[in-house]
Amino acid sequence: MTVTDRQVATLRAQLAGDFEEHTRLLAQFDEALNARPYVTLINAAFFAAADRRFGGTAAAGDITGFVADVRSRSPKVRAALDPRVAEQVLLAVATGADISDLDPREVRSSQTILLDALITDEGLDGAGLDAFMVATRQSADRLLS
Repeated sequence: MTVTDRQVATLRAQLAGDFEEHTRLLAQFDEALNARPYVTLINAAFFAAADRRFGGTAAAGDITGFVADVRSRSPKVRAALDPRVAEQVLLAVATGADISDLDPREVRSSQTILLDALITDEGLDGAGLDAFMVATRQSADRLLS
């Protein structure tokens, strides 16, 4: 099983802020065929983006500040992003902290919101986002093999 072009296009649309296209592509997914590779792609993208931002050098205060900043961006995000879960998810990337006690659905939701914020903050242009997606797809394909 590998990541498909459509799965990459779906996540890329989300990260580019093209939510109409993201929703359109997501609606075409067959859950049985797409769930595992798409979730793996999101996980790989989240890990890559979080590692680029916080990898190896982040203090807990940096992560707490980032989560607070993300939550302050909109009331919808504030309501959807539990700061405790978000901080633990980022600490897991930065320090290898254990998050096995967290609800997997909350982890995925936090990763998705944080991934959007991490990519937005990077200010990637189209070519930069394309390069990020190529590397992310390669990582996800390795995880799936």
